[in-house]
Amino acid sequence: MADLSAAEGDRPPFGAARPDVVPYISCWSSEHRPPGLVVTRGAGIAYDDEGPYERDDLGVLWKRIGYSPGKGRPEFGKVHFLRQRRAMRKLLCQICGGPSDRGPEGTLWLVGEDAEDPELRKPGYVTTHPPLCVPCAVTSVGVCPHLRTRYLALRVRTFALTGVHGALYRPDGLFPVAYSAEGASFGSRRLSWVLATQLVMEFGEFTVVDLDAEHAAHRKRTEARHRIFGEGPTRAPR
Repeated sequence: MADLSAAEGDRPPFGAARPDVVPYISCWSSEHRPPGLVVTRGAGIAYDDEGPYERDDLGVLWKRIGYSPGKGRPEFGKVHFLRQRRAMRKLLCQICGGPSDRGPEGTLWLVGEDAEDPELRKPGYVTTHPPLCVPCAVTSVGVCPHLRTRYLALRVRTFALTGVHGALYRPDGLFPVAYSAEGASFGSRRLSWVLATQLVMEFGEFTVVDLDAEHAAHRKRTEARHRIFGEGPTRAPR
């Protein structure tokens, strides 16, 4: 897995600049929890009062967070670890929480890169951003400051979860020291020393697509379903 910088891992969700658009993976002020005391245990880190649901199925320790979406104030600059994890695993749209747009051409993703950026052409391009549905992708490029200046829409045909991003610790007696925010790949020896905050997806095969064309095709498909099945929203599809 390619290295994931702290800047990429800490970026807020797309669409996080308009008060009426609260991304599914954004935190709410009611969801803060005490961080817990991290200690050295064996060849890695643990919570001193660790419970049965603090780790995922691979044994990775995750940062603690509450779960009460919609209560309090949205915190647009912060990603909710559990919802990001769920969106990545189930390929949910990071904005609305519904299914992302998936088809024979691939799953829809947005990345904040230029078309000529050499990083995009290297093997093992990684992201902590979940995919999107077409309407939410269109909304995001209109309201997200990070995407206003540059973005690419991708149809990703092959991809895999390859690691986590979080706080990396080093041994220092009973109380390890957090020294960096980095990605750690599954199978890496340092995986047992990371306090995870986000899952990392690695892209294999993908194609750069035109988001306006994707939006037009989405509208046509939606309108066709409405004509055939007589269902859908009363307003025109986005």
